[in-house]
Amino acid sequence: MSVQSQMHTPERRRARARAQLTRRGFLGGLGLGVVGTTLIGPSAAHATSTPGSTTPADRFGRMFPDLPPFLTADDDARAALAAIGAAGGIMDADDDLSAGPIELIIDPSLSLNNPDNPHHTAGVTFFGQFLDHDVTFDTTSELGVPAVPEETPNARTPALDLDSVYGGGPVADPELYQADNVRLRIESGGLFEDVPRMDDGTAVIADPRNDENTIISGMQAAFILFHNAVVQRLEDEGFEGDLFSQARQIVTWHYQWITLHEFLPLIVGQSMVDDILAAGRQFYQPEPGEAFIPIEFQIGYRFGHTMIRPSYRLNLAGDDGEPFFGMIFDPAGEGQSDPVDLRGGARAPRRFVGWQTFFDFDDGEVRPNKLIDTILSTPLFQLPLQTLPDGEPPTSLASRNLLRHLTWGVPAGQRIAIEMGHPKFNLPELGEFDGKLVQRSPLWFYLLAEAERLADGLTLGPTGGRIVGEVFIGLLELDPSSFLAVDPAWQPTLPSDTPGDFRMTDLLRFAGVDPDSRGQ
Repeated sequence: MSVQSQMHTPERRRARARAQLTRRGFLGGLGLGVVGTTLIGPSAAHATSTPGSTTPADRFGRMFPDLPPFLTADDDARAALAAIGAAGGIMDADDDLSAGPIELIIDPSLSLNNPDNPHHTAGVTFFGQFLDHDVTFDTTSELGVPAVPEETPNARTPALDLDSVYGGGPVADPELYQADNVRLRIESGGLFEDVPRMDDGTAVIADPRNDENTIISGMQAAFILFHNAVVQRLEDEGFEGDLFSQARQIVTWHYQWITLHEFLPLIVGQSMVDDILAAGRQFYQPEPGEAFIPIEFQIGYRFGHTMIRPSYRLNLAGDDGEPFFGMIFDPAGEGQSDPVDLRGGARAPRRFVGWQTFFDFDDGEVRPNKLIDTILSTPLFQLPLQTLPDGEPPTSLASRNLLRHLTWGVPAGQRIAIEMGHPKFNLPELGEFDGKLVQRSPLWFYLLAEAERLADGLTLGPTGGRIVGEVFIGLLELDPSSFLAVDPAWQPTLPSDTPGDFRMTDLLRFAGVDPDSRGQ
């Protein structure tokens, strides 16, 4: 057994977990309005479209429509799932937050249950979040209350088309654009770029989630500047034609290249990417032009939450010439105009991203993210209410993710693994919450455990990797405007460290937000 595996044994997690609330007692503090509601059994929770019908692109759907939900959505199930993800429970890293954000980065002993991933840089987490916000946004379903995926709108297009940046374009969403209707709006936080904001600090962007924290907000600003830099390049070259459309295609295709050739290999492994491209998709098989987001992906893709660090160095010299360190979230930041933590929704000179912390510019400043496992950094168990879609408890991100399984009637992780032909395993650490969960485990938790057990937390395991890889590659293959559909042999055309390739560091350089451009 590896050292990493030894750190994460169920016995160790249970030993450090604090006393668990009873199921009924926990329900009283959820704030979900579920006590006394009509219970919906598996048949209702699993309602789907009729056989042979097509899932609309603006709705969610299923990869495995014939598999039943892992649990009936009743009060006992809600309480058990909320308790699994509770603060101080088996998923809480128990990071020593009293040490402060700097020490949590430099002293591994303060996060013994939350090891770094030596193969990922910290920015992988936030590029993954940016990707998620480009393809899926559920604004209507209720947490823990069953909903029919095929009747639930997806507010994003199921394509890697950057509608989270471009919105509906300059005609439909002129507030996102400059007066020329070609360049995107960008503002300054005092030292460097910031997304456009209203007087109350609300970001003027196509997807409000891209201002949840300062890093994702900084990535949104970087993509805005990337687009504007491409526009300038086209003008300098004397391009004649639809300038906006041409710039958007160049930006989008380079972004798609990064997703396929840099991000996915880090998350699912290069061999999985190669296999899907060569042998085809086995389980995500919509008709051409009819892509949709499966609920198994929408749940499983939340693996990125386990990669988040408790704290980050946001930049090297933004805080009166000193580095700005902050917790990803800290209750002390509530109500502050320039919060002590890294929450979004605020503007100040120090609130910009020094990307050398997040991507490797060969200057020795990059930092790693966390392993993909069943452990989440402690600040994620007390999220600011302003970051939650409904603005209501529970504030534990883990509890929210687990309750979302009941919303969609998601099949058990073990059932999906068997359906895919992968080895399945039981999770005895869940038995203390509900004995049925040992063999019928929530998909999200199962995929995290699979990554931990079968891939040492460095990538997703075979089941999670197949779900994520097939959906992302499928979204590219099924989009008639993507580079993979239009010209599979296409290679990036913008400047890069390696001709014919393009990485996030190249994008940030071209956008002018890299360390050299800022003199840092």
